[in-house]
Amino acid sequence: MRTEDIRALHEKYAPTQEAFDLVYTHCEIVWSVAQNLIDGAGPQVDVDLVRTGCLLHDIGVYHLYDAQGHLDHKNYVRHGVLGHEILSKENLPERVCRFCSCHTGVGLTRADILTQGLPLPPRDYLADSMEERLVMYADKFHSKTSPPRFWTASTYARHIGRFGSAKVEAFDALRAEFGEPDVAVLAARFGHRWG
Repeated sequence: MRTEDIRALHEKYAPTQEAFDLVYTHCEIVWSVAQNLIDGAGPQVDVDLVRTGCLLHDIGVYHLYDAQGHLDHKNYVRHGVLGHEILSKENLPERVCRFCSCHTGVGLTRADILTQGLPLPPRDYLADSMEERLVMYADKFHSKTSPPRFWTASTYARHIGRFGSAKVEAFDALRAEFGEPDVAVLAARFGHRWG
């Protein structure tokens, strides 16, 4: 998918310029992180598919803004399934839609949804392909918080530890598979804090 077509989709669904700037910039940053990691994925990775996945993975966030431009943080976990719905409605292939629904945390299981009472249809939302795993992993190194920031692998591992040791093990498996990006260089490039 062409970058200009992806940008046009963001512009179509973004409720405000501020929302577009936040979400689209984050998606571009996730693509930069993935580029930093791509050598760890090996020669068989579909680089164009990874780029598309990175640039579209958070498009569902736009459906969480209200008419006043406020983000519904309580239902933020839904942004993946909302993005999947958007891309399905746009007739994009399932392999592209899945980047939205399968990138949250280090994957959500049906059990996670039921035990945590998450507002999602109870099923597994797990990254299966190497491309899905790479996009999900790259996403862990940047946050759209205010102000936006980069995370080191160690900081993210501590953060996800609140959801249990299995989530830390899943993150460590991704770390072993793809390596770690140079977040200091990326943070300097984009002017965001890191740590």
